Amino acid sequence: MKLAVILPAAGLGTRMLKGNVPAPAESSGISRKQFMLLEGAPILVHTVRKFVASPLVYEIVVAVREEDIDWVRDLLLPETKSLLGDLKVVAGGQSRQQSVEHALAALDPDTDYVAVHDAVRPFIELDTIRKVVEEAVANGAAIVGIVPVDTVKQVSGAQATGAKVRSTIPRERLVLAQTPQVFRAELLRRAYEAAAADGFTGTDESSLVERLDQVEVSVVMGSERNIKITRPSDMDLARLLFSQEKS
Repeated sequence: MKLAVILPAAGLGTRMLKGNVPAPAESSGISRKQFMLLEGAPILVHTVRKFVASPLVYEIVVAVREEDIDWVRDLLLPETKSLLGDLKVVAGGQSRQQSVEHALAALDPDTDYVAVHDAVRPFIELDTIRKVVEEAVANGAAIVGIVPVDTVKQVSGAQATGAKVRSTIPRERLVLAQTPQVFRAELLRRAYEAAAADGFTGTDESSLVERLDQVEVSVVMGSERNIKITRPSDMDLARLLFSQEKS
């Protein structure tokens, strides 16, 4: 089995912590979450290390902004020497979906399975990677998810202000999708081709695959530790989780 991991990391995001990114990004006046430093290394590097440590991973493809390709490749090459396959750094797009599409085009034709993972989820556990890959191999498509702990309401009107509750959605029928999301390579390629043909934009890879109605996407239970770092307050939690990993 030949498994490739795609890490979309081309987003500009918003400024979170000024001066807390490597020099190439800082010199352009941009603070981007995937390059913010967590205990001395960019978040992207921590994420890459997790997949390099998995014996299931053959190659890693990282999609970044075109002007970042060279220095990101130099940053990541020392981290990926133990990969059986290659590290590829490609130009992403204006959206996550475009970035993954560009990365898909860079994969070797004989790639069997593709895992797509958020570049800013550096605390994915190796056992979770193994479980979701095994489920995808068995059924063609699998994602990581967790059960929500809060009560979920369906509302009408603007969510920020003036929303009115219309119903309460049973939590036992809900999961909050995480990554990695793993698919047979040819299935994911077809999903992206169909989305492009229809002008459809999804919020994750599973939403594109679901539209094909060819396989049922399985869910593997994840962990609340598998956080997506998106806000300044997430960095405090990230530092705590990192210290726990190292203890």
